[in-house]
Amino acid sequence: MKKTYLLTLSLGLSFASFAQRTLIHCGTLIDGISNAPKSQMTIIVEKNRITDVQSGYSTAQASDKVLDMKNKTVTPGWIDMHVHIESETSKDQYLKRMSYNMADISFEAQKHANTTLMAGFTTVRDCGGSGVNISLRNAINKGLVIGPRIFTSGKTIATTGGHGDPTNGINSKYTVPDEVTDGVVNSPEEGRQAVRQRYKDGADCIKITATGGVLSVAKNGKGPQFTESEIEAIVSTAKDYGFIVAAHAHGAEGMKRAIRAGVTTIEHGSFMDDEAIELFKKYGTYYVPTIIAGKSVLDSVKVPGYYHPLVVPKILETGKQTAITFAKAYKAGVNVAFGTDAGVFPHGYNAKEFQYMVEGGMPMMEAIKSATIVNAGILGMKDDLGSIEKGKIADIVAIDGDPLQDSKAMMNVVLVMKEGKIYKQK
Repeated sequence: MKKTYLLTLSLGLSFASFAQRTLIHCGTLIDGISNAPKSQMTIIVEKNRITDVQSGYSTAQASDKVLDMKNKTVTPGWIDMHVHIESETSKDQYLKRMSYNMADISFEAQKHANTTLMAGFTTVRDCGGSGVNISLRNAINKGLVIGPRIFTSGKTIATTGGHGDPTNGINSKYTVPDEVTDGVVNSPEEGRQAVRQRYKDGADCIKITATGGVLSVAKNGKGPQFTESEIEAIVSTAKDYGFIVAAHAHGAEGMKRAIRAGVTTIEHGSFMDDEAIELFKKYGTYYVPTIIAGKSVLDSVKVPGYYHPLVVPKILETGKQTAITFAKAYKAGVNVAFGTDAGVFPHGYNAKEFQYMVEGGMPMMEAIKSATIVNAGILGMKDDLGSIEKGKIADIVAIDGDPLQDSKAMMNVVLVMKEGKIYKQK
């Protein structure tokens, strides 16, 4: 028995000593923590974790795998706080909405998830869909399909006729199953019930539509659509269940109600005024600007028939405002979290948001931090994600070029590692 035990222990130690490590030799390292890049660094990865970060190019052992990124910029995997992974803009989007069933949505969502990961986004927060987003998250976690780590709200919580009511624009003679309208609420009690249903469904967070929206088939894009007491009921219940709350809000009054009620993030924030800015700062609420969404819809609206006639005037009013508001909010000291609204524009172009943030006055180093350590903190994952440090999960991206000199370099992704596994390498 003793000899068997010693042999087993010896074999275990032998295998452990030859367990393959991955050494990433980084020409430039932006670690998500430091305010300046570091030159000639080595990241050591074992299994799914970073086990060390060393100065210089460490010498590899015989069993090590070495990734030569000596002429690349290496960063933590990026986190997009606002995507819609189930769908993507197209000229036939209204037809798809009427004809797609859950299986169609599921297959399309897998494609978008893969595209998103290959673009350097190892984690996303999905801000509302049909509920397929929960199943997709589970499938990715099980290794059945390839995609980013997903934190999802499941279905959006909205009011009748509000942005997020899935029956908007559907002829009243058609009936829809109750599960389609799940999440449409009109009282504090119904709001509480909807949060509890999200918990039962397996959501990770809550998303509400505090104001009208640009792309919903409804006339008003910025008016408030929840009472403050309704939002308070949703937020307090969400906190009981361990959820943070994201509030879609274009108009100032709706975002003020949401901030006072205690939401964690405001999505879009297009028409925030000076009073709203002060509330952001007072409550420490994060602003997710989605500048690229505004710019993208302005491009698409030029195509005749691309959007419903009710949508076009809202795009023309709101699309140009996102960049203007971002510049004002950043200068005023509002907390910024990186998010894009991918799905409103084609998935895979999320990193263009970095360029627009820099154009709005945010230094690239801050923009990268907003998409890494800042977002990890909002998601409650700061101990595992958001920076390249010993002990963190090995979510690592490399790009060709220097983003601190050229923001467009963020689109040149040459390496994507998620949990220590390489998914893309050029």
